[in-house]
Amino acid sequence: MATSEERMQILKMIEEGKISASEGAELIRALDRDDAGKEKEPLKGASAPRWFRVRITDTSTGKNKVNVNIPMGLVNVGMKMGARFAPEIEGAEFEKVTELIQSGAQGKVMDIIDNEEGERVEIFVE
Repeated sequence: MATSEERMQILKMIEEGKISASEGAELIRALDRDDAGKEKEPLKGASAPRWFRVRITDTSTGKNKVNVNIPMGLVNVGMKMGARFAPEIEGAEFEKVTELIQSGAQGKVMDIIDNEEGERVEIFVE
C-alpha cells in the first residue's frame, strides 16, 4: 500500500492543478499495484532512488513554473504525464531519460534550456 506521504503528495498535485483528479487516481492505483507484489531489483553499491523530480524554471525570472516530485514506483505513469506538459521532450531525449532511469542513474539526468519558451527543464532521479 502507498505511504500516506506519497498519497498526500498526489493529492497536493491535484489541489494545485498540476494533475487532474483522474490522473491522481491513476497514480494512486499505480502505487498500490507497485507495492502489491512487484519486486524491485536493487542497485549495486547504492540505495535505490526513491524520487523522480521534474523542475521547469522561467529563465528570465528564475522562478519555478513546475516542481513535481513523483515516487519512483510511478515513473512510467509520470513520464507519460510529463510528456503532456513538455511535448518538446520526446523521441531521442525521452528515450535517453528512460534508459538512464532503467540503468539506475541518479542525480540530474536531463537539463534542457528552451530559449523560445524561456524555460529550463531539469529532471532528477534521487
